[in-house]
Amino acid sequence: MEPPKVYYNKKEFLETHTGNKVSRRSLVRGSHNIHLNGKCIISPKVVVRGDLAPVKIGKFTIVKEEVVLRPSYKRAKGQLKYISMHIGDNVFIDEGTIVCARRIGNNVHIGKNCIISHRVELKDNCRIEDNTVIPADTEVPPLTCYSGRPGQYKCDMPESTIFMHSELTNTYYNNFLPL
Repeated sequence: MEPPKVYYNKKEFLETHTGNKVSRRSLVRGSHNIHLNGKCIISPKVVVRGDLAPVKIGKFTIVKEEVVLRPSYKRAKGQLKYISMHIGDNVFIDEGTIVCARRIGNNVHIGKNCIISHRVELKDNCRIEDNTVIPADTEVPPLTCYSGRPGQYKCDMPESTIFMHSELTNTYYNNFLPL
C-alpha cells in the first residue's frame, strides 16, 4: 500500500540546493553548527539547538512536528560541556519527541512522544516504540526494538529493517509535495 501524499505550502518552507526542506515555523538556533546532508525534512514547530553544540543530520532524515533536538552534555570538572549530536541516514523521528542523544545510527525509527535522554546511543536499524523513555547513557543495540517507561528490550527486528526504514523515509520524502 502506497503511503499518502503530504502537501505543504511552499512559502512556509526553505528549500536548499541539496533538497533539504526546513519549515520557516521551526526554531533553528546556531544554524552555522547544523549540518544537513541532503533531502531532510524539518517540520513546523521543531526546535534544533545548534547553539549548544554541532548537530549533524544524515540524508533522508524526517523530523516531524514538535520535536526537540538538543545536544547532550557531560560534566567535566564541575562544568557542563555540550557534545555534538550525530543523526544518521534514513532516520524517522515522529511527533512530540525530545532527543538529547549523542548518536542515532542509520535506519532508525523513533515513535511519537518519546524521550531519548542524554548521551544515549541508538545503533543502526533499531526501533523505539511510541511513548518510550530511554534513560541516560543507554546503548540500544542494532536490530532491536525498545518500548516502555523506562525503555526496555521488547524484541529483535528482522534483518529487512534496513530496507523498511530506508523505504519509509525515501517514500515520505518523495510524497512530501508542494501545493
